[in-house]
Amino acid sequence: MNEEEAIMKIGVLTAPWADQPLEKVLGYLKELGVQAVEIGTGNYPGNGHCDPNVMLGSEDKRREFLRIIEGSGMVLSALSCHGNPLHPNPKIAMAHHEVWEKTLLLAAGLGINRIITFSGCPGDSDDARVPNWITAPWPSEHADLLAWQWTEKVIPYWKREAGRAADEGVDICFEMHPNFVVYNPETLMKLRRACGPQICCNFDPSHLWWQGMDPVEVIRSLGGVIKHVHAKDVRLDPRNCAVNGVLDTKHYGDEINRSWVFRTIGYGHGVSEWNDIISMLRLVGYDDVLSIEHEDSVMSAGEGLAKAIQLLKGCMIAEPKGPMTWA
Repeated sequence: MNEEEAIMKIGVLTAPWADQPLEKVLGYLKELGVQAVEIGTGNYPGNGHCDPNVMLGSEDKRREFLRIIEGSGMVLSALSCHGNPLHPNPKIAMAHHEVWEKTLLLAAGLGINRIITFSGCPGDSDDARVPNWITAPWPSEHADLLAWQWTEKVIPYWKREAGRAADEGVDICFEMHPNFVVYNPETLMKLRRACGPQICCNFDPSHLWWQGMDPVEVIRSLGGVIKHVHAKDVRLDPRNCAVNGVLDTKHYGDEINRSWVFRTIGYGHGVSEWNDIISMLRLVGYDDVLSIEHEDSVMSAGEGLAKAIQLLKGCMIAEPKGPMTWA
C-alpha cells in the first residue's frame, strides 16, 4: 500500500522550522517519511510558513502555497492559530482574534476544514489585565467568577465564531490545555453544547497525562468529536511529583526540578501506551493524521522528530481493516 492510500498518516506541525523556506522543510520532512503538515498562521505558532495577510490578498499566492505542499506528495492537515482571543488586555485579544478571523477565511479559501486553536481564558472582570484560570470552587468568589467568565465571555464569543465557522464549513478543533477554560473533556463538551457542533477536539495527550487523565478513556469518551490529533508526550518525574505534586510553575527549561516536562513520544510513555491510543482512535472512527508537535527541551527538533516518526511507524495503523476470517 502506498502513502496516498494509507489511512492514518504521520504529520508534523512545522513551527520549529519556521525560519526555513517551506519548500526546504517539506523536502526534509518527506525524506523522513512524513505524509502531512500542519501549518501555523500566527499567534503562538507564528506564521513563518503561512501569513494570512499575504495569502488572503492573492489567489496566486494561495494556489502556489497548495502547489508546493501537493508537489511534495503531502497533504495539509490543518491550519493552527493557537491564541487567546478572550484575553482581558484588549490589544492582545484583538490581535489574537484578528489572526483567528483571517485564518478562518484562509481555511475556507484553501479548502481546509480544520483549524487548531485554544479556547482562551478571560480575566476576573472587565477591568482585568491578565487571564484568570479558575481551578477550585472555594472560596466561593472563585465559583462565581468561573460562572461569570463562561456566561459573559466564553460562550458569547465562541457561539458567534462557531456560527461563522459553520458558514465556512470549518471545524474549530480546540486543544484541551490548562490555563485556558477548555482543558479537559468536560469543559470541551460544555462549550460544544453551548455553541454547537463546530466545536471539536484537537486531541493532544501530553496535556492530559500530567493532569491525571487516561488518554485512552478520554478518546473513548469524546469519540467523533476528535477531528485532529497531536502526537506529543510528557514525562512525569516520580520524585518531584511525590514531593510537590503536578502543579508546577517552574520554567520548562528547569527540567531536572520540574514535576513534568514535554517529551518526544516514547520518552514519556512507551510503545504499549501509544499502541492503545492509536487503537482507540481507530475504534472511535478517527483514521486520519497524527501530527507530531515537537516541544522536547532535552533533544533537538531534528532528533526528536526522527525518534517520534520511528515510534509512530511501528504503532500507526496504516491499512484498512481486513475481513474477520476467524469470526
